[in-house]
Amino acid sequence: MFETIVALATAPMKSALHIIRVSGDDCFDIVSKCFSKDIRDIKERTLLVGHIINEDKIVDEVVVAIYKGPKSFTGEDLVEIICHGSVLIANEIIELLLSKGARLATNGEYTSRAFLHERIDLIQAEAINDAINASTREAKELSMLSLKGETSKLIVPLRTRIADILSLIEVNIDYPEYEDIEVANKDHVVSLVDELVPRIDKLVDEGEKGLIVKEGVKVALVGKPNVGKSSLLNALLGESKAIVTDIAGTTRDIVEGEINLSGIVLHLLDTAGIREVDDKVESIGVNKSKDAIKEADLVIVLLDASNELDEQDKEILELVKDVPHIITYNKVDKSNNRDKEGIYISALNNDITPLKDAIYERLGLKEETFRTPSLNNTRQLGLLKNVKESLLKAKEDALNDLPIDLVSVSLRDAYNSVLEILGEYNQTDISKEIFSRFCVGK
Repeated sequence: MFETIVALATAPMKSALHIIRVSGDDCFDIVSKCFSKDIRDIKERTLLVGHIINEDKIVDEVVVAIYKGPKSFTGEDLVEIICHGSVLIANEIIELLLSKGARLATNGEYTSRAFLHERIDLIQAEAINDAINASTREAKELSMLSLKGETSKLIVPLRTRIADILSLIEVNIDYPEYEDIEVANKDHVVSLVDELVPRIDKLVDEGEKGLIVKEGVKVALVGKPNVGKSSLLNALLGESKAIVTDIAGTTRDIVEGEINLSGIVLHLLDTAGIREVDDKVESIGVNKSKDAIKEADLVIVLLDASNELDEQDKEILELVKDVPHIITYNKVDKSNNRDKEGIYISALNNDITPLKDAIYERLGLKEETFRTPSLNNTRQLGLLKNVKESLLKAKEDALNDLPIDLVSVSLRDAYNSVLEILGEYNQTDISKEIFSRFCVGK
């Protein structure tokens, strides 16, 4: 039995209207106790106008949308009370519903019930939260693809193919006396793995690009003092956020900002100039700069185009050699020398288009990335990689001529990981973790 839950589904602030969502087995009965019309016998979707009444007192005139389960978002009886947009009125209605037997919903509980009632799978559930938190139109569009079930369709063929061979192995083990049954052998396993691994690699690649679209990338601007890092940050942001002076070491802490670069959010970090210093405060900033290099998804190494590289520049280039980076020469307004490999810009004159183009190209994104459904969160990608590892282990065991029932152990692991992506395996523990991150009312 599912308790009846209630929560405000709109933001808790003054607005034109508020929506109060009520869902559960006793939903219609509880609402009827404080609504001017009895809705207990309603059998189909209905919209009613009436009053919420507390004893003999009218609380508010409302519109009540009634959804009979299972044809509702949660899959159970559900009512949405649309009242005037006063937080006071909304709270009064919620308190009244609580007094009639409902309880306050927890974070994500409505979506959790939709998942448990099989109205949506776990990928679609996560897409709801992604859509709410999307910071760009492109990220929102990817969420909509997942919400419509397009992403789930990418996983179903994997589930089907692995299930096919597992079923064949089980039949061979349970009914060895039947000679007309196809024999599951190592060739079947090797063929399956060779078929599925390239598909998985493609899904991982698309998912990692989708993750960039959804979450953006952390970009660190590094270089020695006075090469123009703060000027570049200001030029990228289109505002004077970082202090710019001729004094080396002006920036002593990380200065952050965000821009939308053709649909990708760049989380920019302007770091302190990296050099050997005796000043205790500046040395802390230098250490933070080195940490930013390790944490960044992409590092912009800023060099002075008007001067030759010195030992400090070379030390910085050594620091970034093992991380994705773009070598960028600033201050081309002071020098026409472009004989070194890299991007040339003038942050002072806002001539930074070549760098923007280079960043976008380095991320490896194409127009179709924004229209391609993908498994684009760390949970989904991690499980997808587990599927690949388990399949490769099954292939290795098969080539080593292990008994087919032992080979099937790794195949079963791969199958369970596929089910976990969709939320069809150990779903109680998974949903508890995921839905706790939702807002109340969703």
